[in-house]
Amino acid sequence: MTTIPGTSAAPRLRANMAGVPAYVAGKPAVAREGLEVFKLSSNENPYPPLPSVLTAISRAAADVNRYPDPAATAMLTAVATRWGVAVENLAAATGSVRLLAQLAEITCAPGDEIVYAWRAFESYPIVAAISDATTVEVPLTADARHDLPAMLAAITGRTRLVILCSPNNPTGPALRRGELSGFLDRVPADVLVVLDEAYREFVDDPDVPDGVEVFREHPNVVVLRTFSKAYGLAGLRIGVALAHPDVASTLRRSSTPFGVSAIAQAAVVASLQTAAEAELMERVGALVAERNRVVAGLREQGWDVPAAQGNFFWLPVGERALELADAFAAEGLVVRAFAGAGVRVTVAETAANDRFLEVAATLVS
Repeated sequence: MTTIPGTSAAPRLRANMAGVPAYVAGKPAVAREGLEVFKLSSNENPYPPLPSVLTAISRAAADVNRYPDPAATAMLTAVATRWGVAVENLAAATGSVRLLAQLAEITCAPGDEIVYAWRAFESYPIVAAISDATTVEVPLTADARHDLPAMLAAITGRTRLVILCSPNNPTGPALRRGELSGFLDRVPADVLVVLDEAYREFVDDPDVPDGVEVFREHPNVVVLRTFSKAYGLAGLRIGVALAHPDVASTLRRSSTPFGVSAIAQAAVVASLQTAAEAELMERVGALVAERNRVVAGLREQGWDVPAAQGNFFWLPVGERALELADAFAAEGLVVRAFAGAGVRVTVAETAANDRFLEVAATLVS
């Protein structure tokens, strides 16, 4: 290594960065001779984009020599109309996880606390560590749900952010109306509560509230949504936050200039057209039906499967997680293992789901 005299051997980084965990992405499916392989590890939508959305993407691509609209005006206007909210309540970024990072940045000083359930989305501890906040992880209940009384008890005078994941990734259950309302009524008004609803469109439990309505009733709630899952735009990275005007305005001011590409903006506008969205929601309905079919089949086989409300389900197999992931991979099924905890499986094409059920029947214990 070459060093400049009088300088240190390496750049000085913030000390807390050494404790930032690395994000572990779902493994890709690797082609194998004589065996069709399926990627069930990243909660992606198996359907390709609609032709109308592809047309919008193609048209927008012709102008990639120009910067996108930094305010994402047309996109946020379409979202506001769809959700029945004001544009001033919205902020956009490259995925809802980026918005979560911004929320940590605008609320937390070093040593402030972020409370969330665990296990939940693995970006939560990453976001907290980068912002130099203290993580307060509250264990899930035995049925893989948020323990809201324990989370409420974990809030202190240093708490700045509480994150609720509903449906919870990777375990599946969603928060129900009564428990969520009772929790929010008791959270201090100066603590921001993030309701992460990345999988909201897949919910079929009528007792699970819509985050837009929750937002209307609680000024300290921010709702995060994404176009990666139900709308099938994961590769374009678009997330939207719904927040009260002062929070939304601060999110917009703290965002990366020109962060959401013109292609992504055009794809969202096209996806929210009445006919296009209706077709997309038909696909969501088909995935929900497949999810329910597979979960029922697994339970009949003897698997313990928590309530599933996203486009995935959870096998809480503990120390068998890595072993089972390898066994499924040997049969061309790439799933997401969480060492020592369980296996998350994305609902995919019917053929993939059928194969999964067949293989699972040989592995149940």
